[in-house]
Amino acid sequence: LQAYAQATLLAREGIISNFGLMSASTFLPTVSMILTLTAGTMFLVWLGEIITEKGVGNGMSLLIFAGIIARLPGSIGQSFVSGTSFLGLIFLGVIGLGMVASIIFINEGQRRIMVQYAKRIRGNRVFGGTTTYIPLKVNSSGMIPLIFAMSIMLIPGTIATYFTAAETEWVKSTAQFIARVFSSTGVVYWVLYFWLVVAFTYFYTAVVFQQQNLPETLQKQGGFIPGIRAGRPTADYLNRVVNRITLLGAIFLGVVAIAPYIAGVVTGIQVLTLSSTGILIVVGVVLDTMKQLEAQLMMRRYEGFIK
Repeated sequence: LQAYAQATLLAREGIISNFGLMSASTFLPTVSMILTLTAGTMFLVWLGEIITEKGVGNGMSLLIFAGIIARLPGSIGQSFVSGTSFLGLIFLGVIGLGMVASIIFINEGQRRIMVQYAKRIRGNRVFGGTTTYIPLKVNSSGMIPLIFAMSIMLIPGTIATYFTAAETEWVKSTAQFIARVFSSTGVVYWVLYFWLVVAFTYFYTAVVFQQQNLPETLQKQGGFIPGIRAGRPTADYLNRVVNRITLLGAIFLGVVAIAPYIAGVVTGIQVLTLSSTGILIVVGVVLDTMKQLEAQLMMRRYEGFIK
């Protein structure tokens, strides 16, 4: 289905021809396109699994990372050809570096909750009595809220494009109005996108946190948070802390989501594919790969390069 949808989009843009399942002359070319796209996807999935198994890092993430980086030089070159000012590119580069630095800062930020374990005596041996920490990340949802919000924002505009040339005047005008409202260069689009990202960040974080079931796990292991009673009070306390730190992460993701659109309007550079999701993927893959390399080096008793 996804291959058919992708091929349909390419046909609507005029990139491919002889497309359609209802005609005898285009049936076989269409089926071959769909099978080729599906086979290519399965090959990339297999290649990603091989990289994950034999190499370092997540294979699929590395392939996506390579695709994003490979498109960047061409986009920069095309922006020069299209007559983009050098100062505009410098300004856009500064914004990109600022986004990367802030993404690293927020992704690595965490609130540590102290947990103490009661001492247990079994025979002549003493167990427990240690102190550890629960690391609650500021941004535990990653790029998932951006993907969800983008999917929601694309639906009205995509449906409206099918009716912009309708014969009925009120249908045509309504479709054109919706298409303008949900254009990525409009303020309404930015505001809706921002709040959708914030809402999905809270929703996804709540789902993940509930699945971890930390209060029950602590109670079973004899752990407790100093000053907080075990059981329901611990759950309420952790929920309050998660909600507070998620607010910062949600606002941050919302700003990251709309920053490329605002930068494109301010600088007038629409050629560069500066996607907030792409930046999050690149930074996340680099950080994850560096951590795995550090772990491998520590296992082999080498000095790590991450200080």
